[in-house]
Amino acid sequence: MKPVLTAALLGLLAAPAFADGDAAKGEKAFNRCKSCHSIVSDTGENIVKGGKTGPNLWGVVGRTAGTYEGFKYGKDLVAAGEGGLVWDFESFAAYTHDPREFLREHLGDSKAKSKMTFKLKKGAEDIYAFLAQFSPVAEEPAEDAAATEASE
Repeated sequence: MKPVLTAALLGLLAAPAFADGDAAKGEKAFNRCKSCHSIVSDTGENIVKGGKTGPNLWGVVGRTAGTYEGFKYGKDLVAAGEGGLVWDFESFAAYTHDPREFLREHLGDSKAKSKMTFKLKKGAEDIYAFLAQFSPVAEEPAEDAAATEASE
């Protein structure tokens, strides 16, 4: 079996459900994203060939915003990352729905801007589930995380 297909299948089996998203639907919906974004593994394997206007989305789930090495982000997204913004489902969904408004609210700056102008009106949960397959960071359900913290 090809390594890409193997990795994708293993990711499907190992990836937890993310916000009730459907990774198969997300893969189809990602077609709207690939004009700007690609998914290239850390070994250089093309999972989804796409544009280079936006950063590579390999490992985006759990990544600090504005930190993909070699990509020139806008200053406001970098500032959000420096302020602790990490891509989880809630931040991903809010950002992709309206990137500029998200950054304005997150940074408390009415003049904040985003290089991403596309607005994803629906399907963020599916695209997030699709991208989660290609991220080494697994999210804990909120109740599990709270139980873990309480026992420490």
